[in-house]
Amino acid sequence: MGRLAVSGAGMAAARGCPPAGSGDRALAELLLEFSRAQYRAKDGGGAAAAKVERIERRCLELFGRDYRYSVIPNAHGEVCAHYPRHIVLLERDAGAGRDPFESTVQVGKLQDLINRSKMARCRGRFVCPVILYKGKHICRSATLAGWGELYGRTGYNYIFSGGSDDAWADAEDISEEDSALRNADSQLFDKVRGHDIKLLRYLSVRYICDLMVENKKVKFGLNVTSSEKVDKAQRYADFTLLSIPYPGCEFFKEYKDRDYTAEGLIFNWKQDYVDAPLSIPVSLTQSLSIDWSEYQSWDLVQQTQNYLKLLISIINTDDDSGLLVHCISGWDRTPLFISLLRLSLWADGLIHTSLEPSEILYLTVAYDWFLFGHMLVDRLSKGEEIFFFCFNFLKHITSEEFSAVKSQRRKSLPPGFTLEEICMLKQRDRGSTTSLSSDFSLGMESSPGAAGSFTYEAVELMPAGAQAQAAWRKSCASSPQAVLWSRAQQSEDRLPSTGMVEVKSSSSSSSTHSDNFLRIGSSPLEVPRSRLVSASDRESRLEEVRSAFLASYSRTIGLKAVPPSPSGAIGGLLEQFVRGVGLRGSSSTL
Repeated sequence: MGRLAVSGAGMAAARGCPPAGSGDRALAELLLEFSRAQYRAKDGGGAAAAKVERIERRCLELFGRDYRYSVIPNAHGEVCAHYPRHIVLLERDAGAGRDPFESTVQVGKLQDLINRSKMARCRGRFVCPVILYKGKHICRSATLAGWGELYGRTGYNYIFSGGSDDAWADAEDISEEDSALRNADSQLFDKVRGHDIKLLRYLSVRYICDLMVENKKVKFGLNVTSSEKVDKAQRYADFTLLSIPYPGCEFFKEYKDRDYTAEGLIFNWKQDYVDAPLSIPVSLTQSLSIDWSEYQSWDLVQQTQNYLKLLISIINTDDDSGLLVHCISGWDRTPLFISLLRLSLWADGLIHTSLEPSEILYLTVAYDWFLFGHMLVDRLSKGEEIFFFCFNFLKHITSEEFSAVKSQRRKSLPPGFTLEEICMLKQRDRGSTTSLSSDFSLGMESSPGAAGSFTYEAVELMPAGAQAQAAWRKSCASSPQAVLWSRAQQSEDRLPSTGMVEVKSSSSSSSTHSDNFLRIGSSPLEVPRSRLVSASDRESRLEEVRSAFLASYSRTIGLKAVPPSPSGAIGGLLEQFVRGVGLRGSSSTL
């Protein structure tokens, strides 16, 4: 299998092809295609193929705006039947100069590992990197495949589906009752799952988040598929496994039936098939003020919010470890959280920094949902509107508590200082030698970023000694600047929007005080030049994405109205469409 390396404006520019469509029109065309036909890489030819090709070109062009990337060809579904025909491997930032967070993954070796490992997971939906963040790969996949899929996927699918080769494939335990075959089964699982583990390690994945509410999926009375958390040989023991059970797509019919209202909607955890408890290592929960023991009492809003906070906290850990998110097939709950992660990090100015709201919306709908095989046609026919929930849910994650920037800013502060104190120092000192002249001074440099953003490039020395900190606090405790800062009531995590904080030693004898300084900015985890945004910017960016989605969705797919109430009032969310988006479509549109 060959490889295609692309940089700059990506494949579209390389071919001299202009971006396919733009803005609202492009998104409307995408949603119409999404709602009419099920995407499969193996299905080629015809008018639909031309539309899919335009969507693929647009995705590659959008990826190429900010990243250098390679493409793993999957033109006829030979790698995976329901993954993109052009599987993107993001390698590094597309800007000039060396990227400190450049991926070390080589596409040739990755392809070889994928070919060896793909049968380890349900439907061949292997571990696939989809987001590059601080050099870490955020990946998606299906859960582990079972015995039936490994030994005879086509036969089992044909029997269980009445002829369709996309049904469940299956029973891991079907032969385990026969002791004569146990050893052969174990050897097969050792080989196949061993390749899966090699792929995970090559992508530096350490954290595996399993969204299944079951330990093993049961269908037709048989165990269908498995998961890392119940692997009998504990092959995945070296990974950090998180069981974070989240309702499947069937539950979202209740969301639709409640007039698209997620508040107060609580999953029934007492159902017979639900046997996977929430399990998270304590080390990953200490930084979050969440009572995880109450998870079964959370409504859909709170549960989704808390899981997203957890994922953001994980990818901000001080190591270079990647993350895998999966459910069962990896095309409902998995794209929900992958899409929310992508949009949240974009809203913070940390990834896809050059994309406008309409462009990041197009990219995540097309790549994370459509091209990775979400069955929107089927889900809409059943009222299981998890896809709509994802983008309408953006209104619940606009605050700074969901921001990855928040934890980064705190981590960049020297021990013993708060951000208010550093910003007061900026106002008070301005590089003078009259205040703590032998300890430090603070200089400001203008940022080339837009208003409300700054270039994060901390490179110099900060006082870490207790005596220096105490002396500074005492000298400015009653200063006018301190009083003014208190009245401003700004967030402790908000840095000045007019420039970059850069702290340097101002003493000619600073070398004699080296023990009192902590050097920051030389760490490999230093944040590169990204467009970090304030909390208000984050909110407006996410609201713009949500508004664009609601407007386009209402004009193309539309919501299915619930039965009218006795008063005949229109449903709450439909009313939001009319009032908030300013639409006056026909009843069939809504």
